[in-house]
Amino acid sequence: MIYFDHAATSPPLEDVTRTMAEVMAQHYGNPSSLHRLGDESGKLLKKAREVCADALKVKPSEIVFTSGATESNNLALKGAAWQYINRGKHIVTTTIEHPSVFECCEQLQGLGWEVTYLPVNASGQVTVKQVSDAIREDTIVVSVMHVNNEIGTVQPIAEIGAMLKNNYPRVLFHVDGVQGFGKIPLSISDCGIDLYSLSAHKWRGPKGVGLLYVRDGLVLSPLMAGGGQEGGLRPGTENVPSIVGMAKAIRLASENVTAKSQEMSRLKEILVHGIQDLPQLVLNSGRDGAPHIVHFSYPGMKAEVILHMLEEEGFIVSTQSACSSKYLEPSRILLAMGKDAATASSGIRVSLGSEHTEDHINKLLNSLTKIINKLQKLKGEPS
Repeated sequence: MIYFDHAATSPPLEDVTRTMAEVMAQHYGNPSSLHRLGDESGKLLKKAREVCADALKVKPSEIVFTSGATESNNLALKGAAWQYINRGKHIVTTTIEHPSVFECCEQLQGLGWEVTYLPVNASGQVTVKQVSDAIREDTIVVSVMHVNNEIGTVQPIAEIGAMLKNNYPRVLFHVDGVQGFGKIPLSISDCGIDLYSLSAHKWRGPKGVGLLYVRDGLVLSPLMAGGGQEGGLRPGTENVPSIVGMAKAIRLASENVTAKSQEMSRLKEILVHGIQDLPQLVLNSGRDGAPHIVHFSYPGMKAEVILHMLEEEGFIVSTQSACSSKYLEPSRILLAMGKDAATASSGIRVSLGSEHTEDHINKLLNSLTKIINKLQKLKGEPS
């Protein structure tokens, strides 16, 4: 079985799982306890925070551990909305954000906030001018994802950050960095980012753990009450084994990013060429997008049919994003890009990892060609 669904989740590294098991067995003290076992866990927590901060080139005090990007996104948006309500009740985001941002904004709308959802072009991008034109006197936060989780579109984060810093310094800039980290180099400080969300399982770490970068001096309202952990922003006993596992994974993911990105781009180019050679398929992701995501549609054919036929051939791919794939509806992302319902209902995402080779790509293309020929015969059409 060849796994091509890294954008949904990535297989954890053996070194990560082994480290987590050791911590769980040997360092089970509560980090808040005053005894020796608690102190040992507290030291592991401190070291993990330093490792994560070093990988992101930020201060350890700016790292807040969470249960993953969904919590991080909610903490960033709701925490800012509640904390700065006296500044205004307006948020700017895009129509193609991850559900944990998009639905969070919808929830805030129901509570009285106003949200501007910026439309995207045919490639799934917004422009700096769109963001600038949408900002009002009562805007408190702009939230734009770095890389779209479904089609791999890369947004102009550095340019948006510079515009906000120069023209609207009181407007907070939140970036969902889940699909970009470890794939595309990005400097949090150089891009003027105030809040940055990550999830460990996207770069071969454990599930159920992530972090939120909160710029030094920025105050957020916590989502929960009940303890002073994580500077009061995330109360509850810390998941030390998972946090240590995340620290190990983030260190490895942050190494040689440019070289890894170039190799994945090379493999992506081969896959894109192969898909374009199949006239029944429509390519939805551009060459200038993220190096690890290729998205295409087979208009008129249900996406799950292609998915299961590829699975029978030994390949794991996905439809839409993992958070939306079980709902048999047209892709919100593709519809926002102007795709028709047939295209938006038949999307397949292939997402690469560091273990993939050119041989894996060629085998996938051969199986995809075989499947399309079979379906064409079933439909009574020439292959």
